[in-house]
Amino acid sequence: TTINILTTLLKPTSGHAIVAGHDVLKEPKAVRRKIGIVFQEPTYDRELTAYENLYIHGRIYGLKGKELHERILEMLKFVELDRFKDKQLKTFSGGMIRRLEIARGLLHLPEILFLDEPTIGLDPQTRSRIWDYIRDVKKEYDMTIFLTTHYMDEAEQLADRISIIDHGKIIAEGSADDLKRLVGSDIIYVKFANEGITKDLDLSFAKSWRLLKSGLLEIIVDDASRAIPEIFEKMNKRGLKILEISYRKPSLNDVFIHLTGRNLRDEESYPESYMTQIVRRRFPRKR
Repeated sequence: TTINILTTLLKPTSGHAIVAGHDVLKEPKAVRRKIGIVFQEPTYDRELTAYENLYIHGRIYGLKGKELHERILEMLKFVELDRFKDKQLKTFSGGMIRRLEIARGLLHLPEILFLDEPTIGLDPQTRSRIWDYIRDVKKEYDMTIFLTTHYMDEAEQLADRISIIDHGKIIAEGSADDLKRLVGSDIIYVKFANEGITKDLDLSFAKSWRLLKSGLLEIIVDDASRAIPEIFEKMNKRGLKILEISYRKPSLNDVFIHLTGRNLRDEESYPESYMTQIVRRRFPRKR
């Protein structure tokens, strides 16, 4: 919904939005001239070649002649598809299609590039390559990238600034490090030999704690190096035997659970909820 409104594909029921200095309701044509979009669902002609698909897109944006031809070759080379320029898209893999769509989104050199779930459904290797292309934009082009994703690691890898939206509202915003500080500095996992270990536990030193389905006790603290000795001391006094103990730094998925009370994988149980991370990045202009 958010990305559809910002790209003028959907009118908001209330409020307003400014994109590239233009109101999406009052100046939709001006907005469209300044944005590029890579949709979640593929939008291309399977019977045309890679070059032909980009050519049509370029003509729509007023590019023509030598400028259009050179721009197409530049973008195909950027996404490593230049040797496939005369191949029909029906012969392309899913990853190749996604790379071509990124090239198409960049073709008219927009001020803002919208990427809607750009790696959904891709295998890990292809997904990693798409990340590389997004990073490479930083080295080549001057534009803002606005990316939506359900992959927390993707947001963490690519984002300078992240917004978490839950039930249509921004519930947290900041850098990855800023958001992870909302949870705590360290997450400790304790495995006990005893059963029913969470009854009347004194964990007042912790920011929060819970018993996972796996039977592990998860404890969020500011400093694991100080908390772990205290855990051993308190558990020994209770006669509880610790089999294993470990800790790690919080992830953005921990942030989502902390803020919403549910795992990101539970989103399918909440069809009315649209959760997205919005990643905005400012890049230097190509010289």
